Amino acid sequence: MKYVLVTGGVVSGLGKGVTASSIGVVLKACGLRVTSIKIDPYLNTDAGTMSPFEHGEVFVLDDGGEVDLDLGNYERFLDVRLTRDNNITTGKIYQSVLEKERKGDYLGKTVVPHITDAIKDWIESVSAIPVDGKEGPADVCVIELGGTVGDIESMPFIEALRQLFFSTGPDNFCLIHVSLVPVLGVVGEQKTKPTQHSVRELRALGLTPHFLACRSAQPLLENTKQKLSQFCHVPVANILNIHDVPNIWHVPLLLRNQNAHDAILKQLALVGVAGPPNLQEWTTRAETFDNLTNSVKIAMVGKYVGLTDSYLSVVKALLHACIACSLKPSIEWIAASDLEDESAKSTPEAHKKAWETLRNSACVLVPGGFGDRGVNGMILAAKYARENKVPYLGICLGMQISVIEISRSILGWKGANSTEFDEHAPNPVVIFMPEGSRTHMGNTMRLGSRRTLLQTPDCITAKLYHNPDFVDERHRHRYEVNPEVVGDLEKTGLRFVGKDESRQRMEILELPGHPFYVGVQFHPEYKSRPGKPSALFLGLILAATGQLEAYVKSNQNGSI
Repeated sequence: MKYVLVTGGVVSGLGKGVTASSIGVVLKACGLRVTSIKIDPYLNTDAGTMSPFEHGEVFVLDDGGEVDLDLGNYERFLDVRLTRDNNITTGKIYQSVLEKERKGDYLGKTVVPHITDAIKDWIESVSAIPVDGKEGPADVCVIELGGTVGDIESMPFIEALRQLFFSTGPDNFCLIHVSLVPVLGVVGEQKTKPTQHSVRELRALGLTPHFLACRSAQPLLENTKQKLSQFCHVPVANILNIHDVPNIWHVPLLLRNQNAHDAILKQLALVGVAGPPNLQEWTTRAETFDNLTNSVKIAMVGKYVGLTDSYLSVVKALLHACIACSLKPSIEWIAASDLEDESAKSTPEAHKKAWETLRNSACVLVPGGFGDRGVNGMILAAKYARENKVPYLGICLGMQISVIEISRSILGWKGANSTEFDEHAPNPVVIFMPEGSRTHMGNTMRLGSRRTLLQTPDCITAKLYHNPDFVDERHRHRYEVNPEVVGDLEKTGLRFVGKDESRQRMEILELPGHPFYVGVQFHPEYKSRPGKPSALFLGLILAATGQLEAYVKSNQNGSI
């Protein structure tokens, strides 16, 4: 196995995930099979119990793994299917080592080297698992080490990767260090000292980078490259510049234009195996997006609008759908609590602005979430979209919000609610899953890819998916529509057009006579890809721009 290790220095949030994903794209475009591993040096077992404000979005894989959002980048960029084992955390490693220690596997010896051994074993075993649907291991495994070099929590991983480098040999290992080259406003000079210190720290830990991937606002000057080469002991040709670009799809093209693939292939002794990168489709996509002029306003009504990374996959799915419609997404972020009546008294300006934004948007999207903050605002947004024939897509919580709103507004059930928000609701229209755990939070939800049976071809969802008998989408939830109230809800005109295999779990709802009113219990955003937009996100944008009916008629025999 050939390994490409991507580390980061100076500051976090430099874009290691995008850089590593882009390296994978370029190598894949050269004809190589690529897999990836993300290392998260935190003590949590997975990202599932972490607040979106703390860690950004929790990305869900087919097997139910709750992982770092960078795994979403790898899946989107490389169009592969990763597993939970492609995400390594300190918590997972320590847990596995301590379980062996408890069983006596180490024969009473002090547990120290076993941690680095476990990391190496994990990397070597997971990297051999194919992720592209083909037989046999990939040619290259791209490993991203999260955090910043020098962080105390990443030390065991640095040591394990140092040992891996020496055990695999120099022709099988390529280290790319992502660092920051800032420009101080007063001086106006590209400063190399932060990168020098970062590389020195990495070398002191036993790893010497073969490449520097330098993040900067503007392209690196030649004298900056020369200085970095001299003081970081990296050839000038191996100093890659990842400067700011109009959209991240340009990053693989930046690498290609700097002949990064040639240098990486040479380092890995793969020159005779791979060909020149074919990135024509990727180039067209990036340039098309740059040249788009028309946009569509999308009201995103949620809890975590202060940190947009919390909804990263939703944002990307909207981008994929909009580009398929030759549009730029103009996402209007609305804090759900600002729509509530209480906000009109406490923060009237925010309340007024939120409602103006909602009314001026072409469609409404309520994404997933947990907890009762902002729920009443989401209900008001769903009611506005339903009554005013504004295209609406509710995802997970957004679907449950639709059920609560219709129960209250049309059925007249004033106490209708989810037991998540009111355990003693007189009309519990959304309930806790029977098999769920109320005492443990981690990995206890309905997670991963589950099958939804479409109940009729005569619904917009079936037509957007091109009339299959079922769809497989990823789930992440603890609450679901109460099956005992489905009959009453359908008397209002609401239709549950998708159910699970037991037909007791409601998966998709629609409102006939509405231009587009769809709620889904699953998360279609997790499987959206550049050039392969999610069917439901595409439907939302088509409906928002008056193109849905024509699209459905002309594409019944096609594929999205």
